[in-house]
Amino acid sequence: MKPLLGLSAVTTLALAFTACSSAESTPEERSAPVIEHVHGIAQDPRSAELLLASHNGIFQVAEDGIVSGPIGGFDFDAMGFTVLGNSLIASGHPGPETPPELGAPNLGIIRSDDAGESWIPVALTNVEDFHVLTSGTDETLYGIGSSSPELLFSSDAGATWEPRSTIAAVDLAVSRDSLFAATEDGLQVSVDQGATFSKVAGAPLLYMIASTSSGTLVGVGADGYLWSELSEGQWEQLGAISGNAQALGVNKNDAPVVVDDRGVVRITSQDSTVLSPVRK
Repeated sequence: MKPLLGLSAVTTLALAFTACSSAESTPEERSAPVIEHVHGIAQDPRSAELLLASHNGIFQVAEDGIVSGPIGGFDFDAMGFTVLGNSLIASGHPGPETPPELGAPNLGIIRSDDAGESWIPVALTNVEDFHVLTSGTDETLYGIGSSSPELLFSSDAGATWEPRSTIAAVDLAVSRDSLFAATEDGLQVSVDQGATFSKVAGAPLLYMIASTSSGTLVGVGADGYLWSELSEGQWEQLGAISGNAQALGVNKNDAPVVVDDRGVVRITSQDSTVLSPVRK
């Protein structure tokens, strides 16, 4: 899981379909899939569902909040996860039922071209476990593995990788053809595909970042709030995070979505909406 600037975020989620304040669980709640720590959120490129990459597989969250999965029955620990075109890219560790051809003890880079129903090994099989993984334009990918703080770059959808620089980033995001890195020293930006970085002036201290389709950067701050970039050097504070955020993404309407102590939550400048709450 991603380090959170010293904040602990080890929790187990049971995502339910009704309010978490219910005294007794419904049959739907009792049958809801248990999701162990969410590492990443992405919009499904082929449907309206959100995808949650977790410790025990990748799950779907429908527009009505119903959670299903793990997709394809795959139980691998998706430590790194991103969408590249219509393909899903993941990394991490195998689960008890993960096919051995995907790699052990580390998955390296694996890819699904059918919305998670099947997966194929792509690169660094058995070798690397990417904790940070993000996609750029065309077929570019950026990642940081658990074995080194070295930033790796791929220009061919993950088939081959080359080192670019060393940066202690806890998250990465591509926005406006620039690569942003959330670090303990502040938000950093690279305009040369990760070869060099410089500090972003005026940015809040962020430990999770994501980019909208329009190129706006959003991030979860160490102050417990979600932030949105307005213009260069200008940021807007959105809603508060409940507890520790586990993952951050953006939905099909470019609204930020987080997983925190409430569950899966959409946050805008107007309000916060729990899409799928946590059963407690």
